[in-house]
Amino acid sequence: MVEQGNWRLGSLVFSSSLLCISLLLLCFSVPAAEGYKNYTVGESLGWYDTLQKPTVNYQKWVADKDFSLGDFLIFNTDSNHSIVQTYNFTTYKRCDYNDAQDDDTIEWSAVDPSSTSPQPVRVAVPLVKQGMNYFFSGDYDGEQCKFGQHFKINVTYGQGLPPSLKSPSEGAPAPANPDSGNDESAPDTTVPSNFNNPKESSDDDKVESGSVSLSVFPKLFRREMKGLLLLLGVNLLFLIV
Repeated sequence: MVEQGNWRLGSLVFSSSLLCISLLLLCFSVPAAEGYKNYTVGESLGWYDTLQKPTVNYQKWVADKDFSLGDFLIFNTDSNHSIVQTYNFTTYKRCDYNDAQDDDTIEWSAVDPSSTSPQPVRVAVPLVKQGMNYFFSGDYDGEQCKFGQHFKINVTYGQGLPPSLKSPSEGAPAPANPDSGNDESAPDTTVPSNFNNPKESSDDDKVESGSVSLSVFPKLFRREMKGLLLLLGVNLLFLIV
């Protein structure tokens, strides 16, 4: 009878140990939280008007994407097309930023009228303000904008801004553009000292995430995990005895 009781106790302890181990493996198989994303505007077509790239459709490109604070838009274009970001719908609708306010419109890249041939331009634009963000090319009296070089997106909070994009001021950070061509049309902006453009990556690439630790789980769940680990240790002790 004693041997039969010991066998049942050992079987129960072994089953409990297997349950604990299974729960641990299940917890660590939970995928890590998604990182911030880089979106290449227009993908392989780049940032151009329909006169140069007849098949571009930026609103269609936007349709199946979700944009959040901390994401980057990567613009691949040339020095014959500008990149203007605004939070002002009127400015966007007019395809004209000349009368825009300094705190609601940013010219990230401007046309270079002195260039005899267009030069490649690559600009990474961070999404730092929640809500509607508007983008267009504003040169040549808005002609490029009117010929399809524009789009609007709704930026959600997501994970919030990463520390590298947070600024002491309320304004949107924007790197200075040394080749703006027209200082009066480019608003003064504040740039965080630790601002860095993201690494080059394909569309929808995610920021690499480290291994999952218990710190990503709620406190109550972590406490339960510690209890399971303690139970596992006690069970193993019974097996040894």
